[in-house]
Amino acid sequence: MELSFIMIKPDGVQRGLVGEIISRFERKGFILKALKFLQIEKSFAEKHYEDLAGKPFFDGLVEYVTSGPVVAMVWCGNGVVLTGRKMLGATKPADSAPGTIRGDFAVDVGRNVIHGSDSVESAQKEIALWFPDGITEWRSSLHSWIYE
Repeated sequence: MELSFIMIKPDGVQRGLVGEIISRFERKGFILKALKFLQIEKSFAEKHYEDLAGKPFFDGLVEYVTSGPVVAMVWCGNGVVLTGRKMLGATKPADSAPGTIRGDFAVDVGRNVIHGSDSVESAQKEIALWFPDGITEWRSSLHSWIYE
């Protein structure tokens, strides 16, 4: 089973979208393995987004993601990284299809509600950063109703 890191950004938390977003992943059949509600420090945000350092929007992104609490999660399932990215929608909300999280809830790229790992490798890196003590190992009783 594949793992993906998903973070509801401060605007998603402030707008009360946490339950809706978690519900979408659960309804899809993905299994929640870890969850934290926290406010991150600037240095932590810079580490998380280090691959974007040097981009003109980097400082604004760090300021935004540290402006309020976030919800950090690890989701598990077959193809969860690719499918999760499809569920999120395009980074630019105007390019996101209706029915995606960003397509339904975001207008501006600078307030696009959610972050999701873009590859299995980045998921591993992000999960290690956000959940250094590991994740909860458990198997849902629904597993056999979702997977062959």
